[in-house]
Amino acid sequence: MSWNNVSSIGQKRRVCLLMTTSIAGLLLTSAALSQEAANIELNTIVIDGDTSPTGPDKGYIAKNTMTGAKTDTPIREIPQSISVVTREQMDDRISEQIEDTIAYTSGVTASPWGVDDRFDQFLIRGFDIGPYAVYRDGLPQKAIDFSGFKAEPYGLERVEVLKGPASVLYGSNEVGGIVNLVTKRPTQDPLYSAYAGYGSFNTYEAGIDLGGPLDKEGVWTYRLTGLFRDGQTQTDFSRNNRVFIAPAITWSPSADTSLTILANYQWDELTPNTFLPIASPAFPNIPKFSRSFTTSDPNFDRFDADHGSIGYEFEHSFNEEWKIWQNVRYSQQGTDYRHLYFSSMIDADTMDRAAFTVDETATLFSVDNGVQYDYEGKRIKNTLLMGLSYDRQTVDGQNGFGTGPSLDIDDPVFGIDVPSPSIIVDRRQTVDQVGLYAQTQTKFDDHWLLTLGGRQSWVEDKTFDRIGNSTSEQSDSAFSGRVGLGYLFDNGLTPYISYSESFTPTIGQGFGGQTFSPSEGQQYEAGVKYEPDFFPATITGSVFEITKSNVLTPDPNNPNFQVQTGEVRHRGLELETTVNLYHGVSLTGSYTYLDAEITSSNVAGEVGNRPAIVPEHQAALWAKYTFETGALEGLNVGSGVRYVGGSFGDNLNEIEVADYTLVDAAISYEKNGWKGSLKASNVFDKEYYSTCNSSNSSCIYGEGRTIKATLSAKF
Repeated sequence: MSWNNVSSIGQKRRVCLLMTTSIAGLLLTSAALSQEAANIELNTIVIDGDTSPTGPDKGYIAKNTMTGAKTDTPIREIPQSISVVTREQMDDRISEQIEDTIAYTSGVTASPWGVDDRFDQFLIRGFDIGPYAVYRDGLPQKAIDFSGFKAEPYGLERVEVLKGPASVLYGSNEVGGIVNLVTKRPTQDPLYSAYAGYGSFNTYEAGIDLGGPLDKEGVWTYRLTGLFRDGQTQTDFSRNNRVFIAPAITWSPSADTSLTILANYQWDELTPNTFLPIASPAFPNIPKFSRSFTTSDPNFDRFDADHGSIGYEFEHSFNEEWKIWQNVRYSQQGTDYRHLYFSSMIDADTMDRAAFTVDETATLFSVDNGVQYDYEGKRIKNTLLMGLSYDRQTVDGQNGFGTGPSLDIDDPVFGIDVPSPSIIVDRRQTVDQVGLYAQTQTKFDDHWLLTLGGRQSWVEDKTFDRIGNSTSEQSDSAFSGRVGLGYLFDNGLTPYISYSESFTPTIGQGFGGQTFSPSEGQQYEAGVKYEPDFFPATITGSVFEITKSNVLTPDPNNPNFQVQTGEVRHRGLELETTVNLYHGVSLTGSYTYLDAEITSSNVAGEVGNRPAIVPEHQAALWAKYTFETGALEGLNVGSGVRYVGGSFGDNLNEIEVADYTLVDAAISYEKNGWKGSLKASNVFDKEYYSTCNSSNSSCIYGEGRTIKATLSAKF
């Protein structure tokens, strides 16, 4: 494998920065040891089940995380905004997709493309990165072409959102942030639970969640989670079918060593999205279609995906200071996707349709190795992390595209034969990424916090085009940095400031044949995290400015090519709180203000505009009350409201998408291990568009009312 060479000056600068990060903690430790060698104190070990970085958590609040630093760190000590959705939050609301779990999170816009089951889709801080920002247990689970590795929330313990650039820890990534899915793990305590449910659109489902020790000593523990679902969505001829199974086993021969094997298999039959034409100046009399109307055909449309993964997490502590770990996973998905969709209006009564097909297999192999050194002295506590990661993703298959049969909107006929379109893409693509990173987290006098990190990344992309019988290669390298400073007040208040960077390879060539450089992101953030000591709660507020550069924009001198002179800038404010109040009250609330602007573009009229699908304001509040005593003991009542502000359907800001407010609710009763619940999202069946497309005057509906009743038991 060959990598791009970097200039000697640039290479020395990057290596020096990386080495500085690596040895900073060791120098601080050495200095402290020289002063304190004569006075070594043993520290008291405190075990607190509420501070596990992977859960399970009690209630709505999580205190520690692995996502923000790849070390077990209190969330208040991460110099960057991070939100954690616990298992209890997911259980209290309808959570059939990742978008459902993060819908109440600040800085996140869930389901910006409406009802679309192909991918996990969301914005973070205004950047449309959903399919490409998903991680599972710290390893990438990103979409590859149209293989999205869509996750089942029932198999998760937590969903964590790290906002802003994350390339220092996670390599190639978009600037908005990442979502890390934390898998359910084996338990030391016996766990036996199951549920059955029925919901809207004739949807049946059932699930099991089992776990516990396999031997008397607890050296071997296991977890087995499974789900079956058969149903539809609000769209005619749709499918919402899934089989999911996830076994896990942990071997812990001592307190210093553990090995956890995690696997899952998922079989999906799902439905693509449906953009519907709307009235326009060219066709002013087009009727408003119902949410159930489809432009596709049941004999053609489908999104069938079979995907699974297997991997392990290994950790060994040599002593109280030194620890090594290795995380490995291999994933594969086979995708059979056919889509007949609206492309334009032929006349006032007839729509033209396009046919698109995908037949591909995608794989993703990841390994992340870490060495951690912890030191605690009289005035200094330091955690030094050094890591080496490798990722390989491949996709092998064909894409077809062509004109499909037209559809009479007044008298639509379904169940017709649709010929397969011509193959336009037939290729095998392999992307390799190697990353060398280091991070130091230092605490001075139990108050001052300093985080410093850096990564050098190398990425190589190789594609074999079977149609053209040609091979193209592209190599990139990038350095990413991160620095943060915070202060821990004794009353639970932690103000912080930080700077972080990201990069994403941009595949392609300009007019002169030169390959594109990676797009780059920089973020400045300042905020306050507050954990009061007089009641259980977390309150956070942050302001930020993100700039993404090297964005592709049309070449003014060669219209068929592009140049990297585009740029966007997002500034914003986020507020979020999570509370476990006494007397049975739990709540989570958030507010987001986002000033997003296109600051450079060669497209006339775009500069100064708001990027498409990015709302300016968002707010959400969910509250639950549990009756803890009296005749109603065991009764839970919850309700929430979500507001998403108006946006635009294009970068020219020619088509506006109205704001909307949705109400959710839930009620449950639990007694003697049995629990019955009734949940509803969009209770009042609000009809709204998630976004619109100005090029063909079409819009896609958001999800209407969904109701789900379940009966569960714990043994």
